[in-house]
Amino acid sequence: MKRFVFPGSFDPITVGHQEIIERALLLCDELIIAVGENKEKKTMFSLKERMDFIEQTNQGNLKIKIDSYTGLTVDYCKKVKATALLRGLRNPSDFEFEKSIAQMNRKLSGIETVFLLTAPEYSFISSSIVREIINHKGDFSSLVPSAVRHP
Repeated sequence: MKRFVFPGSFDPITVGHQEIIERALLLCDELIIAVGENKEKKTMFSLKERMDFIEQTNQGNLKIKIDSYTGLTVDYCKKVKATALLRGLRNPSDFEFEKSIAQMNRKLSGIETVFLLTAPEYSFISSSIVREIINHKGDFSSLVPSAVRHP
């Protein structure tokens, strides 16, 4: 069984994340969307809200499991017997950053990382940009799934 883990803070999930999720489902038997919980990181949305957004957006898809974790991502991957990590890449700087992490994860645990390039129409979207727009009361509706627009 091919079990991928897609880790992230998903604060909030964006249409770019969702596009990666939908394409990854063609490559694996099960996709665990693992919402990282870091007590030192200030998030806009609570862990429960972030998980609910993902759940509502992917409701009814039996290939998707939603979970949370703390600590090292590779330790979580071992715990759930993941065959690969999934990461989305928006631009060359994402690749440089993610490449180092993927190499370290492989060295620490032997787990491979599968990279999917974000579709060009979503490559400018990031959770941090969405949070900035929300903070300034801007229109973020085209950047997130409807679950985030209507919590």
